[in-house]
Formats: sequence, structure tokens, C-alpha cells
Amino acid sequence: MATHKPHARKLRLMRATKSNRRVPAWVMMRTNRSFLRHPKRRQWRRTKLKV
Repeated sequence: MATHKPHARKLRLMRATKSNRRVPAWVMMRTNRSFLRHPKRRQWRRTKLKV
């Protein structure tokens, strides 16, 4: 990917990176392990972003 990218696109990529985390352990504990998996989790090879 190009190094020189627009600032807005860079912000969108950072937001997608931050949101692509697992469910925190304290949330699993608080919900008695009913919420184990993240519904919006993205794998970099399978699902591409429309950025």
C-alpha cells in the first residue's frame, strides 16, 4: 500500500484498526460469558475494507 495516503483515509484505517479488537475479558465476566465473540470482527485476508 502506498505510503503517501490522504489524511482522511488514514483516519478511517486507524478507526478500523482500533475497532478490530476482541471482546474485553471484563465484558465476558460481566455477561457470564454470553458475549464471547465480536460481531464486527474483521480478518484482514477475508474481508476487505471499503476505505
